[in-house]
Amino acid sequence: MLKNLVIPAAEISMTAIRAQGSGGQNVNKVSTAIHLRFDINNSSLSPTYKAAIMALGDYRISKEGVIIIKAQRFRTQEKNRSDALHRLQDIINRATAVVKIRKATKPSKVQKKKRLDNKTKRGDIKKSRNKNIADI
Repeated sequence: MLKNLVIPAAEISMTAIRAQGSGGQNVNKVSTAIHLRFDINNSSLSPTYKAAIMALGDYRISKEGVIIIKAQRFRTQEKNRSDALHRLQDIINRATAVVKIRKATKPSKVQKKKRLDNKTKRGDIKKSRNKNIADI
């Protein structure tokens, strides 16, 4: 995740549209939803970041390389605008996150012994539950 990555505002296109769904009269007369478009190929990002974002396979990324986000969770345009920008930031952060490589480790001798002792103990408990006909 990169904290110092800055995308110029000129590369992000936002338009206000009418939101869908319930909301009474307000939904019919006020454009509160935000339609955000970010063209990956024409952005100032480095080619490695562009390739990483395109490789995400997110449904919001079109074949042409445009991220399209429709934000309509909130009733105000300002909140929806910041929500759309946060979602764009999440997509970019997911693509640029550095995955830590896992080192394979082996269990210690003490751990192996403890595990085998535990297995033996559980087996003894289960054997003691067995009702032998010869014991009756």
